[in-house]
Amino acid sequence: MASLLSHHVGGRRWSDDDARRGEVFDPATGRVSRHVPLASASTVARVVEVAHEAFTTWRWSTLAQRTRVLFAFRTLVDAHRDELAALIVAEHGKVHDDALGEVQRGLEVVEFACGIPHLLKGGHSVEVSSGVDSWSLRQPLGVVAGITPFNFPAMVPMWMFPLAIACGNTFVLKPSEKDPSVSVRLAELWTEAGLPDGVFNVVHGDREAVDALLTAPDVAAVSFVGSTPIARHVFTTATTHGKRVQALGGAKNHLVVLPDADVELAADAAVAAAFGSAGERCMAISAVVAVGDVGDRLVPAIANRMAALRVGPGTDPQAEMGPLVTAEHRDRVAGYVATGADEGAEVVVDGRGLTVEGAEDGFWLGPCLLDHVTPDMAVHRDEIFGPVLSVVRVGTHADAIALVNANPYGNGTAVFTDSGREARRFQQQIEVGMVGVNVPIPVPMAYYAFGGWKDSLFGDTYVHGTEGVHFYTRGKVVTARWPEQGAGTAAAGTSSLHFPTSD
Repeated sequence: MASLLSHHVGGRRWSDDDARRGEVFDPATGRVSRHVPLASASTVARVVEVAHEAFTTWRWSTLAQRTRVLFAFRTLVDAHRDELAALIVAEHGKVHDDALGEVQRGLEVVEFACGIPHLLKGGHSVEVSSGVDSWSLRQPLGVVAGITPFNFPAMVPMWMFPLAIACGNTFVLKPSEKDPSVSVRLAELWTEAGLPDGVFNVVHGDREAVDALLTAPDVAAVSFVGSTPIARHVFTTATTHGKRVQALGGAKNHLVVLPDADVELAADAAVAAAFGSAGERCMAISAVVAVGDVGDRLVPAIANRMAALRVGPGTDPQAEMGPLVTAEHRDRVAGYVATGADEGAEVVVDGRGLTVEGAEDGFWLGPCLLDHVTPDMAVHRDEIFGPVLSVVRVGTHADAIALVNANPYGNGTAVFTDSGREARRFQQQIEVGMVGVNVPIPVPMAYYAFGGWKDSLFGDTYVHGTEGVHFYTRGKVVTARWPEQGAGTAAAGTSSLHFPTSD
C-alpha cells in the first residue's frame, strides 16, 4: 500500500483531518508511489496561523542569526543534493543529472541570500535640512506564500523562500501535489539548520488550498509559477484581497536562427533546449524560427540528433530524457502532434507510440519534430509543455522579430547568429523578458532577476535577484531632528503652519 505524505508545519511533520487524498505517481512505471493530503481551507488557516505567530519573533532576529541559518541550510542542501535529486526523479521523472542541475540552480539563490546583510542596507543622508537627517530601511512583510509548479519541485521554491526568509518573513509553501516529497525534505533540512519552528512550512493541496492562501487575511504576499490562466487567477484574486503578487505564467519560447549562424551549434542547442526534462520547462525552446534558407540545413541536423537521443527512466544513467509527469499530460501533448499534422505541418520525427522495455506502463512520449508550422496552428499558438519542437520558416530577420513579438507570451527567446550587429538589433527590438544570444535557455543567474513580459508575468516584480529582495520587503523612510534642549525660537502659540521645506 502506498504511503501517505504529511504536511510539514511548525518544524515537524504534521497531520490534520484532511479527508481528501491525491495520488503521486512514479512516471517511469505508471504506478502510484504514495498519497498526499489535500488540505482544506481550515487546515490552511491553521498553517497560516502558525507562520504568523512565528513571524512575531523571526522578524526581529538579527542579520547575523539569519545568515548563520542560511549558511547551515546551504551546507545541508549541498550535502544532500543526490538525495534531493532522487526524490525529483521518483516523482517528476526527469533524469538524475537534470535533477541535480535543478538543485544546483536553486542552491545558487540560497547562496545569494546568504549575503542578506549587504542586500538590506539602506541609504542615509545627513543634514537634509538644518539639523535634520533622513534615511531609508526595508522591513519584512509578514507571512508570504509560495505556490509552485510540478516541473521544478526544488528549484522554483528555492527561488522564493531563501530571500523571503532572509528578509525576515515567514513562509508557507504549497508545492505541486504531483511531486511534493522534495519540499518536505527541504523543510526538514531547514529545521536541521536551526531555523525556528514555524518560519518555513509546507502544506499540500489543490485549488481549495490555493484559494485559501490567496484570501487569507494574514498572508501578505504571494509568489506563483504556473500556467497563464492560473497565474491570472492568482493575481486577480490575491490583489483583490490586498496582497502583493508576483505570478509567473506560461511561455512560448522561440529560437531564431539566422542564415549566418553555425548550423551545427544551433542544432545542438535546439535539441538540448527542446527535449531536456521532456520539454517540461517554462524556458524550453518549443519553436525554432528558421530565417531564409537556413531551415533546409537546420531541420535535417536536428532530426539526426534526435535519432540518437536515449529515452528511459530517470534512474538509468544512460537516459537523456525521461517520461512525462502524468498519463493525462502525455496524452495531451501527443494530441498536439496529431493536430499539427491535420493542420498541414510535416511530422519529421514522430515520438508517439514509444515504449521502454521493462517500463511499458510509464508515461512515455518520444521527441517529436514538426516542420513547415505556421503561426496560426495550435502547435505554435499554445504552450505545449512537452517534447514537441516546431519549425516555422520566415523570410527575413525582421519577419522573425515580428513573429516573436506577435506571440502573447514573452518569457524567453534566443537568437543564433555570427553577426554582432544582428544580435544587437534582436536584443533591442524583441519584446521578451529574457534574451539569449547563442545561448538557448537564457535563465539568469541568482543575482539577476527572472521573469517575462506580456502573458508570462502578472505583477511588476521578477523572481530572485535584488527584485526578489524588494518584493519580500517594504520601504520606510525616517526623517529625524535632535534639537538642543530649549532651542525653540518661536514664541508660545506662534507655530508656523507653512508646508515644511529644507533650509
